[in-house]
Amino acid sequence: MRYLLRLAVLCVATALPALARADFYVVVQAANPQHSMTQKEVVGLFMGRDRAFTDGEFAEVFDLDRSDPVRASFYRALTGLSQAQVNSYWARLLFSGRNSPPQPVADEAAMAAAIKRNPNAIGWLSHEPTDRSLRTVLVLKEPH
Repeated sequence: MRYLLRLAVLCVATALPALARADFYVVVQAANPQHSMTQKEVVGLFMGRDRAFTDGEFAEVFDLDRSDPVRASFYRALTGLSQAQVNSYWARLLFSGRNSPPQPVADEAAMAAAIKRNPNAIGWLSHEPTDRSLRTVLVLKEPH
């Protein structure tokens, strides 16, 4: 009996890291003509390289505050960069006057609300959206 109990504990312990891994959902308003996007296109918008969707419409990019720990995981999944590297990147762009970072919002609920109000908005959530007024255009897997 002890053997089975140890085996069960071992199985649960090895499964927990996989269960703890999160996906990130890049979302737009359901009325937005973008039905899917590549990771390269999303990187372009969130890193300020592009200012418009592929159809030419201006993109209003929303993000969590730079101090949010979930934001660090999102950027790691999106770009492979650490939070410090992303902050440094934006500091250089701001100093040069070339671009400004995505608009910060307080939390994911505020991000979803901002996206629902604006058909040109794009943002991300750490959970799959259940609201029909949001559409997922890309799912990112959090790296191990």
